[in-house]
Amino acid sequence: MPHTAPVPSAPSNIPRLAFGGAVFGREIDEDTSRRLLDHAMARGMTLIDTAEAYGGGNARLARRQTLQVDDVREVSDEMHSSEKIIGRWLRARGGRSHLKICTKFNRGGRPEDIKMSLHDSLERLQTEYVDFYLFHRSFPAVPVRESLEALTDEVRAGRIRAIGCSNFTFAEVQEAQAVAHQCGLARIEAVQPAFNLANPSGRLDLLPWCAKEGIAVLTYSPLAAGFLSGKYSSAGVIPKGTRFDVSPGHTDVYFNARSFRILEQLRALSAELGQPMTHLAMAWVIQQPAIASVIVGARTQEQLDNALTARDQPLPPEIIARMNAWLDA
Repeated sequence: MPHTAPVPSAPSNIPRLAFGGAVFGREIDEDTSRRLLDHAMARGMTLIDTAEAYGGGNARLARRQTLQVDDVREVSDEMHSSEKIIGRWLRARGGRSHLKICTKFNRGGRPEDIKMSLHDSLERLQTEYVDFYLFHRSFPAVPVRESLEALTDEVRAGRIRAIGCSNFTFAEVQEAQAVAHQCGLARIEAVQPAFNLANPSGRLDLLPWCAKEGIAVLTYSPLAAGFLSGKYSSAGVIPKGTRFDVSPGHTDVYFNARSFRILEQLRALSAELGQPMTHLAMAWVIQQPAIASVIVGARTQEQLDNALTARDQPLPPEIIARMNAWLDA
């Protein structure tokens, strides 16, 4: 099918903070999820991020398959619980037109995979469209043009407002955008990398390029999955019920000498200024000029309010500059 018709424009007015739904049904139950969603929306966090892979059952299955460990660490074993909880909340609450929803697919990159994943996500979310639909990862075995053609069809059908990618390398994002441009397909409108003081990858290449290309950067894990709260030590002890306990893969990313050095610098600055480590780490990400929105995966109202305070009470430029210098040492 030739792709000659204009592609609709991407969503605008992206809020500086977005609510991340990875914890729904995995680390917090449905009642807590709904209360936090209500609180977030009331404070202007009108973008909700989720994925077909997020769920208590999904997390347990992944741990069984990758670590051969079959125990219970999640609050629910419901598959796809994040999208389902958001969908049930949306149905009860209403007001879909005032919200933006971002979800992601990882079943596969073939056109039939994308069509099935989108259909299932829309059913779980109880909505007729999503504002952002992202690759959750790349699919090297599938030509990116095939995936983009399928996504473009869904954009033109009105089931997707804009497309993007999560966890792509810089080269993969550039390739996808070049193919979209060359073939008249829906362009990459959003990227979603992990970004924080302990893992600021993309700071010198991906983020400046996205700013030049007009691509929205929706970062996640501003506190490095809780690492920057100071609850973990280089001794490798993992407290039960924490993010690193439920998703052990985080240790591979953050348990290294560089990350622990930055953690100690953050701890010292926190003591000097009399401000929580979490506030400083969150504010640093929010104040990065190339970032459109920071996705916050809070488990409590206190954690959510920390992000909101960081949004509303920015750090002085000289403090941001000092923190930036840690990354260049």
